Amino acid sequence: MTNILIIAGKEIQEGMRNRWVLAMTILLAALALTLSFLGSAPTGHVGVNRLDIVIVSLSSLTIFLVPLIALLLSHDAIVGEMERGTMLLLLSYPLGRRQVIFGKFLGHLAILAFATLCGYGAAAAALALTGTAIAASSWWAFASMVGSSILLGAVFIAIGYLMSTSVGERSTAGGIAIGIWLFFVMLYDMALLGMLVAMQGHGIPGGLLDVLLVINPTDAYRLLNLSSGGAGSLSGMSGVAANATLTPALLLLALGLWTLVPLTLATLRFSRREL
Repeated sequence: MTNILIIAGKEIQEGMRNRWVLAMTILLAALALTLSFLGSAPTGHVGVNRLDIVIVSLSSLTIFLVPLIALLLSHDAIVGEMERGTMLLLLSYPLGRRQVIFGKFLGHLAILAFATLCGYGAAAAALALTGTAIAASSWWAFASMVGSSILLGAVFIAIGYLMSTSVGERSTAGGIAIGIWLFFVMLYDMALLGMLVAMQGHGIPGGLLDVLLVINPTDAYRLLNLSSGGAGSLSGMSGVAANATLTPALLLLALGLWTLVPLTLATLRFSRREL
């Protein structure tokens, strides 16, 4: 465990020296603040909880931005070091390959969690400073949204590691990372919408709908955060949730498996790969 923490600390130190991490944090904070104040501007007239509007806006932002950031952080974590020759140096120390994978994963997850907490926390703090009355349930929903956003980032970091251990060049990893992001964030839902149109108004069976939702981690995240409470009524996801039988516990389990399975496969591939 000590070696894993050492590797994680190394990744965090390198990340903090990288301007990319600072830019990522500032970008999340700027977008979160913008969505918090501009997105919740009409609530004074319609009587909607301002924090619920913020949850809907930030959840939509998370689906597009956090997977991309996670893939950019992780796509060259292994193949990049192998190209630079630093992986051989790293493994010359008494470290196992599994420890390298898990240490790097924890380091990158900590960087992403830091950026997410700072960015979204700034939006919540700014909203609280305005003196707006916010229910405790809305604060709990906001905290759950932030935690599940970090979990979604962990999913795509793990996917990035699997990709990084499967290719031979950084450029290839970068291209595949963009393809993975496009598929899960845009193309999958477009194909699902096309299937609904092709069915000409016939509903999807509940069991099939559940499978289709958990196959895509971004859809599982969306359903987890936008299907209940005030956010559910604002986002329009409550109708989808009514036809699905997935509970929050099952959605969290799906996201956990989406993290564990790619990370395990990445560890196995790296352990058998020649340097």
